[in-house]
Amino acid sequence: MTTSIQKVTTKAELKKFIRFNYELYKNNPYSVPDLYDDMLNTFNPKKNAAFEFCEADYFLAYRGDEIVGRVAAIINHRANKTWNKKEVRFGWIDFIDEEEVSAALLDAVAKWGKERGMEAMVGPLGFTDMDAEGMLVEGYDQLGTMATIYNYSYYPEHMEQLGFEKEADWVEYKLTVPHQLPDKFVRISEIILQKYKLKIKKLKRGDIKKGNYGQKIFDLINEAYAPLFGYSQMTQGQIDQYVKMYLPLIDLRMVSLVEDEEGNLVAVGIAMPSLSVALQKAKGKMLPFGWYYLLKALFIKRPRILDLLLVGVKPEYQSKGVNALLFYDLVPIFQQMGFEYGESNPELELNKKVQAQWSAFESVQHKRRRAYKKMI
Repeated sequence: MTTSIQKVTTKAELKKFIRFNYELYKNNPYSVPDLYDDMLNTFNPKKNAAFEFCEADYFLAYRGDEIVGRVAAIINHRANKTWNKKEVRFGWIDFIDEEEVSAALLDAVAKWGKERGMEAMVGPLGFTDMDAEGMLVEGYDQLGTMATIYNYSYYPEHMEQLGFEKEADWVEYKLTVPHQLPDKFVRISEIILQKYKLKIKKLKRGDIKKGNYGQKIFDLINEAYAPLFGYSQMTQGQIDQYVKMYLPLIDLRMVSLVEDEEGNLVAVGIAMPSLSVALQKAKGKMLPFGWYYLLKALFIKRPRILDLLLVGVKPEYQSKGVNALLFYDLVPIFQQMGFEYGESNPELELNKKVQAQWSAFESVQHKRRRAYKKMI
C-alpha cells in the first residue's frame, strides 16, 4: 500500500502525532515515554519559548487510515546564524520498519526545508539542546532516560540506506557511586578550592529567587555550552520557562554550585532521581496515577539510579579540575540518599574534558547516539 504524508494542521492530528510514539513502543522495556501534556506544550508556539527563533511543522505518514510514521521539521534560525549554516532539523522521528515510510517522512522534511532556503538536513534534533537529540545506535538493551530518545535498531539502518552520514555522536556512561571517594580525589579537590579561592555553595529554596540563582545557572550553561555542536544560546524567555518548569522539582541537596571569592558562579552540577521507571508506569499521563508514580520516585521511595542532568563549568575554569569539586560535594550526598548508580546522559564523544570527570567513578560506556546529515 502506498505511503502518504499529511501535515498536521489540527489539535486532533497533533494528539495523534504524539500518541504514535506511545503505540509504537507500547510495552517496550527500555523506552521511556514523554509526558503527553509536556509534548503538547513543546509543540505549541504559545507555550514553547523556542518559537521566538524557531519555525516548525509536523508530518504524519499514513497507509490508508493507519498512521505508520511521524516527523517534525524544524528550522532553528538562531543556531543557523550562530554556526553560519542553512540546515533544517528533523526531530521526533518514528516509523515502522519499512524504508518507503522513512524515506517519505524525510523527503517531506527535505522539501519543507528547501522551500525555506535550506541546503542540508540534520537530526534527530529538537528545537534546542534542551530537547532530546541523537538517534540511538548502541545500547538498545539499556533503559532510556527522560532526557533521551529511544529507538529500535532498524532506525540507523534506514538512515544509512537513505544516504545519511554521521554528523556527530554522543556517548553515555553508567556510573557506579563509590562507597568512598578516593583520598587522592579528596586531596586534589581541596587543593583546587584553595588554589583558585573557590567555595561550594548549597542552595536553599529561598536563595533561588532572592539570589537570582535560576538566572545565574542558565547564564552559566549558555556560556559553558556555547562551543558545543549545534548549540543556540537560550533566550530570556527560555530561561524563564525552564526556571519555572524544572527548579521546583529539584531536590536542592542534589544541586552543587561552585563560586569564586566574589560570589560569581563558576560551575554547576544538577542531578535528580531517575524518573524512567515512574514514567513507564505513568504511560505518558499524569492522571489518574501518573502524578503518584513521579512524586514517589522524587520524594518518597527513590530509585537506586540517579540522572546527571546538567554539568557546566565557566570556560576560564575548564581543564583546571573544577569539575571534581562538584562530585567532591555530591558523591557523599548520593551515598547518603541511597543511590548506587548514575546515568551521565549524552556527552559529545569529542568532549574529553567532560568524560575525564568520571575518574571518581567506576564507569562503563553503555549507549551511543548519532546525529545524521544529508545535503538536500
